[in-house]
This record gives sequence, C-alpha cells and structure tokens, in this order.
Amino acid sequence: MADTDTSTPTETQQGDDPYLWLEEVEGDEALAWVRAQNTRSLATLQADPRYAGFEAAALDALNSRERIAYGVVRSGFVYNFWQDDTNVRGLWRRTPLESYRSDAPDWETVVDFDQLAEAEGRNWVYKGANCFALKETGAYKCMVSLSDGGKDAVIQREFDLATKSFVKDGFVTPEAKQGLAWAGPDTVLIATDWGEGTLTESGYPFVVKRWQRGTPLESAEEVYRGDVTDVGVWPMTLELDNGTILQGAVEAETFFTSSYWWFPEGEATPVKWPIPKKSTPEGIYRGQFLVSLQEDWSPDGQADTFRSGDLVAFDVAAFMESRSLPPVSLVFHPSEAQALEGVAIAKGAMLLSVSDTAVGKVMRAEPGENGWRTWRVALPGEGQASIAFANPHEEIVFLNYEDFLTPGSLLEFDSGHDAASMLKSVPAKFDAAGLKVEQHFATSKDGTKVPYFLVARKDIPMDGSTPTLLYGYGGFQVSMNPAYSPVTGRLWLEQGGAYVLANIRGGGEFGPAWHQAGLKQNRQLIYDDFVAVGEDLIASGVTSADHLGIMGGSNGGLLMGVMLNQRPDLWSAVVVQVPLLDMLRYHLLLAGASWVDEYGSPDIPEERAFLETISPYQNFDAGKPYPEPFFVTSTKDDRVHPGHARKMAKKFEAAGLPFLYYENIDGGHAAAANQTERAKRTALEFTYLSQKLAGAGKSN
Repeated sequence: MADTDTSTPTETQQGDDPYLWLEEVEGDEALAWVRAQNTRSLATLQADPRYAGFEAAALDALNSRERIAYGVVRSGFVYNFWQDDTNVRGLWRRTPLESYRSDAPDWETVVDFDQLAEAEGRNWVYKGANCFALKETGAYKCMVSLSDGGKDAVIQREFDLATKSFVKDGFVTPEAKQGLAWAGPDTVLIATDWGEGTLTESGYPFVVKRWQRGTPLESAEEVYRGDVTDVGVWPMTLELDNGTILQGAVEAETFFTSSYWWFPEGEATPVKWPIPKKSTPEGIYRGQFLVSLQEDWSPDGQADTFRSGDLVAFDVAAFMESRSLPPVSLVFHPSEAQALEGVAIAKGAMLLSVSDTAVGKVMRAEPGENGWRTWRVALPGEGQASIAFANPHEEIVFLNYEDFLTPGSLLEFDSGHDAASMLKSVPAKFDAAGLKVEQHFATSKDGTKVPYFLVARKDIPMDGSTPTLLYGYGGFQVSMNPAYSPVTGRLWLEQGGAYVLANIRGGGEFGPAWHQAGLKQNRQLIYDDFVAVGEDLIASGVTSADHLGIMGGSNGGLLMGVMLNQRPDLWSAVVVQVPLLDMLRYHLLLAGASWVDEYGSPDIPEERAFLETISPYQNFDAGKPYPEPFFVTSTKDDRVHPGHARKMAKKFEAAGLPFLYYENIDGGHAAAANQTERAKRTALEFTYLSQKLAGAGKSN
C-alpha cells in the first residue's frame, strides 16, 4: 500500500467534511499544516524544564546496556536484535548458546542495519526474520524484512546465516504488505501485490503463489485465490513431526473469521481443514493438530461440545488419509478467570500461555492414554510470565518473568527435564522503593466487575491529589497484562504519579467472550467499563478529575477520542496515540476495511447508526468543556491513517480550542522508528501529563 490513500470518497461519503485534504498523507498543504503544529507543540513542551530530563532518562533506559538481550536459538547460536545510542537502527547479532549463558556474551555482528541503511540510502527499519532450517545440515536460510521508515509495507531479502550474508541471486521481494512462508529449501509461498486488482479492500493481498528458487517472481505459480472482499489471504505451512511440510493458506474473510486450506502434494484442488471459522491452528505436536477456539464447536459425529476459549486436537495423519474429521479431544479448558493466550511448540514439549485474572502463567501439556494432561510450570513469584522463545527444532525454551515493579528475568526451560532455571536478570531501572501494586475491580454500568491494576506509593494520600495516568485499549482480544516499564517508572512513578492499567472488555484477559461482549453495536460497554475505572479511582480517593489523565493508542486512541466526547469532565489530560477517530470513513482509509468485524460497517445502516453515536470526529462539539488533548501520530503509519488525528486536531483548531499535536515523519504505527524517536515521543507525552496533572513547572 502506498503512503497516500488513493480512495476517492463519493459525495455522500464526503458529506460536509471540510478537512479531507488532511487525508493526503504527503500532500504539500497537509504536511505544511503538520509542520506548523509540530513546531508549535514542540515549543510548548520542550520549553518545560522537565522535558530535557525526561528525554535523557527515557533514552538512558531505552539504550541501557543493562537490559536483557532477548533472542532465539538456531543451531547452537542465540540471535538477538539490539539497539542502543551507537546502533540506532540496530544490530542483528549472535553468540554461541554457552556464551549467551555467561554474564558477558561474545557477540558477533550478523547485519549492521545502520551501515546497510547508509550504504543503500534508505531509512531501513528491521521488521524480523522468517527462517527455515535445512534438515540435512541444520543451517538456516532466512527472509529478512526491511521497512522504509517503519511502515507495515516491507521488502524481504534472503539471508544465509552460515555465511552471514545476503544470498546472491536469492529470493528478493518488492515493497508491499505481504506474507511469505517457506515450503522447502528452494520453495516459498508468497502473497503480495501482484498488480492491479490483486489487493483486497483492506489493502492486503488475496492471491498466493508458489515461487521456486532461480525463477523470476513474475513466473510464480498461483495456488490459491481469495476475494477482494476478504481482509487478506496469507500463505500457511505446517510441519509434521517427521519434518514434512504441509503447504496451504489462510483466507481471512473477516478480521475474526478465516478458512484454512491444505494443498496436498500433486493435487490441484485445495483441501479445507475441518475447523470452525472462528478458530486458530496452533501447530502440530506428537501427531496432533492443535486448534484454539473462538466459538463453541460441536464436531460432526461427536457428542462432545467444546467451548469458546478451549484448546482442542485431532490426529493429523488420520485426517490426511481420510479427508474427514477424526475424533476431537480436549487439551485445555480455561476457567472463568482464565484465557488461553498462546501455544508454543518446542522439540519435546508444548507450552501454553495462560492469563489468570489478567496475570500471565505458563503451563505444559502432554497427550496420554487417558487424554491430555496439563500442569503449571514452576516459576519464581506470582508476576507476569510469558513464553519468549520456542521452536519445534530446538529443545531450549526461553521464558520471561516480570511485573510492574520487578525487572524482566529470562528463564531457560529444558523440555527434556521439565525444569526452568534463571538465565539472566537485570538491575532495577527505576526506584520502586515505597511502591505497591494492587488489583481492584470497578463496577461497570451493567454491573460487570472490571479489573484494573493500580501502581502507586504505599502511603498514597487518599485525598484525590495524586497525579494518575490511566491506560486502556479494549479491543481485538488484546490482553493488557502487568509489565515492567523503565520509562514509565522514571518519568512517572518516580515523580510521585500513580499508574493504572484497565482490563476492560474488548480485550482478551478473560477469553473470547470478554472480547466479543463489546463488538460492533455493543461497543459502548467497553467505554462504560473505562469510565467505571476512572470513577472508581476518584471515588476511592486515589485521584480526582483535576489530576486524572488517560492514554491509549490505535484502538486505544479511539477509546481516548470517545472519552473526550463522552466524559470530558472526568479527566484533565488525554494522550491520543495513532488513533482511529473518523469512524464513518475509517473503512476507506488504509487497512481500515479489515476492522469492520470489530467496529461494524458504515455501509450497513444499523451499524452506521451506532457508529454515528460514538465516532469522535462526528461528535466533536465546540461548546464542550474539553480538556486540552495531545494527539500523537506518524506520517509513515500505513495501518491507521494519520488523517484521523490530523482532522480531529484541525477541528479543535478551527473551534479555537487548545490542543497539542505531534506527528513523527517516520515511525510507522509505533510512531517511532528507533530508540531516539521513542525517547522523544515519550518525553513529550509525560511532559504534557505532568503539566496537566501536576502543574506547569512543578514536580509531580
């Protein structure tokens, strides 16, 4: 997808919107307005005596060499991507596993992205590596993804880990929003922009082709074609226990429904995997095809009914032979307080990431004669645990452990011994002395209990005087779990502020039902939940409206926009990051069409009617007592169109209402392409919050 949205709104779609020119991402007039707003807002925030200290502290925390170098294991090496003040774009580097276990690993550079960017005159942002293990040697070939400025659109280049070099005449793709899967050492499946008429309405590919080494991309063989109305079609491969790779594709008809296809070798017709549309294949372990469910399922011919949120399995060989669904077994059923958040398969072990009352745990699962057995992996403490790395070709698994006040620790899990041992830990990055973490429950408008975490001083005065930052997201089944943030710690908690993380509906903290409760016309429940948390903080004396600020990005940016309109009286600061705000045109901008299953479609009358009631842009009212908001976005965001933030800010400007606005020219959907840009953005945000909630020029 190009940076500039090329959709031409109809007269009906345009309505009375005078600010459509701001949707021209790189239009001269639009960028002139952006630069003027940046200049004004930077002058206001960077003049604050706290800004310089905040930026320095954030940069020090982000670039600190005293942090865990998280990595992946491949053929006896640990590979890590590392950024610091010297390596702004980052190093892809490696060290032998034994060296990695030491206090001072001996790293060797695989790719220096600063050097690569300089040599090629491009602002390369590393977006990851998709690697394939050669069965004969155990060596790896990788497709390295590079983004110009942080966009979702990337190029991919084949890289040989053995020679630490890009493969001459290897696989190389043009820039596009694309998907690629290795089907063998000399074969890949690829979905990309094949030219006019090959992208969905959401801007993603819907044609998958098989590409052989040594042939031009144009000659790749088409193996599956979806439809322009799909969200997208992506290649999918599954590896059997014997190393055989099953080729296929996933056709995402909507954001939450997909059909999964298998391409049997030597056959022209794809075979559909017999699983529900609201489900996700999680891989193959000990001959069992694993599927997580996002809807109830009663398999044909079985008496059992499995529930949304369950993990189930069936014999993959039996299906491949019969082409019909074999008996399905239950692997894991979460309790009401739990949610399955991920499945990781290592060589000899299968691990589950489970949210338990919004706190991550790790469990192990194994099949037996009497069904599947699951048990919890013993870890230190009761904080947030997650799976950092697992690979079916490697016995070593890395686990991460942290909480709001405990820096991350990296644990090494040996699948052969069912044991986890401390591998690495780092010193604290902020002073947590005198701080506490509590979990509370607010009562939403419909009576639902909504959990939230409060991080604050142990002696917090319950008189409403504490500057408090409330963060929320509430969508797409994304869970908000406890995490250690040196930046928030230094720039907010150390200054006396309180931090609150809301686990509102729309997220995944309690499984698919918690998410689905707030879909489409039910979305007001999400907003009611967030308001309930804010009101509970005030009623309990933690803070007051004068000292309460809120922050959220992307879908959380939409949440912020709604909160501006619905309860401007409840907060004194609102940080609106990379937001959706024009909910009557979001489906026409960049990837917006892919989200109609979450928000509803403006083209369906009853769904549009609801969107009209909550859309921040359309519900802007110049007569409301808005707090001064801070809009943050990125020119290079090719997922959520920067026009959302631009147009909303322009409405504030036209009404003569105060607002701040910062648009990073690079950065993609993260609104920052490197640590220097991240430090600047966070310093601006926390300076603004301090001004609004603690008073200009005063310490929190």
